[in-house]
Amino acid sequence: MERSEYVRRLDDRLDTAAYADVDASANGLQVGSDRGTVDHVAFAVDAATATIEAAADAGADVLVVHHGISWGGIDRVTGRAYDRISALADHDIALYVSHLPLDGHADLGNAAGVAAELGLADREPFGELGPVTIGTIGETAAPRSAAAIRETLDGFEGQSDDDPSPTQVLDFGPDEIQRVAVVTGSGTDWLDEAVEAGADALITGEGKGKAYHEAREAGLTVFLAGHYATETFGVRSLQALTEEWGLETTYLSHPTGL
Repeated sequence: MERSEYVRRLDDRLDTAAYADVDASANGLQVGSDRGTVDHVAFAVDAATATIEAAADAGADVLVVHHGISWGGIDRVTGRAYDRISALADHDIALYVSHLPLDGHADLGNAAGVAAELGLADREPFGELGPVTIGTIGETAAPRSAAAIRETLDGFEGQSDDDPSPTQVLDFGPDEIQRVAVVTGSGTDWLDEAVEAGADALITGEGKGKAYHEAREAGLTVFLAGHYATETFGVRSLQALTEEWGLETTYLSHPTGL
């Protein structure tokens, strides 16, 4: 497939342009030329030297990630920026990035993946950020306890094998949880929106200190299941889509424990 065609297909499916004014990430083709062809695509959550080198070892032409290397521009190509860009250039690997578009996509997104694991039905867009949304909200088939939901989250890829229950729970909501809001990564800023939407719980990756008192005062249960662990679903979905387009793929698992 022509590399320009592959990039165009991803941009179209993810509606990348809609997030241009609200996302600090430079989404789309972030490093490399759109000329040439692509036969093999690698997928990872983060663009780091380790995942770039792993993509090279796999023989990939393109590396697709959720977290790229340009956040509001690169002023100087030194230090880590140099190491990552030079690794991409040395191995002739293009870098494609999808940050917020891949959080909020109704079918391919990270929040959609978390919701599917929990069996949430009647899902609606959630997590307003300007003109777009970056999450989802839905209903469990039957009321579930916080412990039962935590057990599901503890099974996500990237959770610590050393901790039998790595998900942190601010258990201030009702005993039976049915309406659940999801914003992956760092999503406790949408706690009030979850309350206004009638959610019993908010699932995200990591929290801020103020979230404890906000959740307690609002009577909302908050699950902190790990930034990495809640954001593997989007790149996995793009991998499956890429395989449907007839390209070879490799998934690179590189958990951070955070």
